[in-house]
Amino acid sequence: MKKVAIPVLAAIVACPAMAGQHHQESFWDTLNPYMGLRIGAGYTNHNYSFNGKKESLTDEEMHGRIALGLAMWCNRARTEVEWSLFTKMKDDATFGADRVKVDTKLQTLLMNAYMDLGDYKMVRPFVGMGAGVAFTDVTRDVVGVGSKSHDQTGFSAMGTMGVTIDWSMFAIDMAFRYTYADINSGLHNFGGDIGIRYMF
Repeated sequence: MKKVAIPVLAAIVACPAMAGQHHQESFWDTLNPYMGLRIGAGYTNHNYSFNGKKESLTDEEMHGRIALGLAMWCNRARTEVEWSLFTKMKDDATFGADRVKVDTKLQTLLMNAYMDLGDYKMVRPFVGMGAGVAFTDVTRDVVGVGSKSHDQTGFSAMGTMGVTIDWSMFAIDMAFRYTYADINSGLHNFGGDIGIRYMF
């Protein structure tokens, strides 16, 4: 217990000094709520199964993300709830004798955690990960037969690395992200985005 308590107490005491404060602050004073807005683009790979066949469908996409979170430990770590919306992915492939067009709409709701790397004051690299739920609407159109649409909810996960430029009340985040959605035979998204965070 002492091995855990001593580093925790040291971090709490060090935070105000690292932040350049001249008065003593408690741990709770270092918790900063924020709102983040992000836009970006990427590449989606949807592994789709139909009539016992599986094909890889791909398309480029644009996405937007909005997050509400809490920065802590002198803004070196943060956790947030993030909602993401992706533009529709469209592609077609031949499954046996059938030509199938597939449109996929994706949204995610994730709980993310980030940690800054290194003891840098303004420009800091970071890594992050998240987990939550993916909401999809998939429309399948079999040429000569007709179309069918179905909604699916499944597990989603995210991994990211990037750089933060921090100006006290505002921060700019530039990140590369990988997002996975457990739908059909698996959906993978690789993208980059830039966003701004405002600390309340």
